[in-house]
Amino acid sequence: MYDNDDQVITPGIIKKYQYNNNNVLSKPNWIKIKLPLFSENINRLKKILKDNNLHTVCQEAMCPNLSECFNNKTATFMILGNICTRRCPFCAVDKGRPNVVNKEEPKKLSEVVLKMGIKYVVITSVNRDDLKDGGAKQFSKCIKYLRMQKYLKVEILVPDFRKKMKIAINIISKYPPHVFNHNIENVPRLYKIIRPGANYIHSLKLLNFFKKKNPNVPTKSGLMLGLGEKNAEIIKVLKDLRDNGVSMLTLGQYLQPSDKHLPVKKYISPIEFQYFEREAFSMGFSNVFCGPLVRSSYHAHLQLKE
Repeated sequence: MYDNDDQVITPGIIKKYQYNNNNVLSKPNWIKIKLPLFSENINRLKKILKDNNLHTVCQEAMCPNLSECFNNKTATFMILGNICTRRCPFCAVDKGRPNVVNKEEPKKLSEVVLKMGIKYVVITSVNRDDLKDGGAKQFSKCIKYLRMQKYLKVEILVPDFRKKMKIAINIISKYPPHVFNHNIENVPRLYKIIRPGANYIHSLKLLNFFKKKNPNVPTKSGLMLGLGEKNAEIIKVLKDLRDNGVSMLTLGQYLQPSDKHLPVKKYISPIEFQYFEREAFSMGFSNVFCGPLVRSSYHAHLQLKE
């Protein structure tokens, strides 16, 4: 059932959350988490990353699941530095002029993954519009090194590669990952606000092009909700993703990293996430993870059902 704003009504559970005196939408109980104290294991993992000059999106993007993932010896590695050439107003990653590509990064990454005992690794990156291949060669080298570890599964979460899409996909296809992920992020109506410099149709073409070149590799995408999108728009995006060969889906709540980033327009309830999950499965998605704290790479090893 929907109201005039195309908002799911769930009796007795959903209520309108009011803005506080700082004009920030108050968090409902289901989004509040009790962060555990940083353990010796977390500090050890941070030291390993620092000693090897490696970055994780867990730290750079202020992920709410950092403590849990680090305590479980899992992480999503961010290659090609920690400075992005885009200025997306939802993202906590630093923006500016990136550093020179570290040629030793793929080898060091492989060594650290082996040392940490990881069996499923996710690799992502900042946008590198300054590079002729958008950073695709670095992705390919990382995959090549990592796949030397026999029992390791590799998922990559790539940027859109803008005007270098075909060049980038051809490079990555030489050493394809076990899962290819590119987040569509939100609905096309809000792209100019949320993803300046990106293009909705281009992102769909990227997913489609990779799938056609690598039909046996599952493709994955995700959205962050709560930025002003309507339910009908979300459903349309899910259909577009399926039409372009995407079989794995994640839907999570957008959380404002700081007062300098886009504000949360709405907190999506667990029951609303369940609604989107049912709709996604009915469309033919094989793997669907929906929930307030779901992230594209959170529990990624559980998202791959073979």
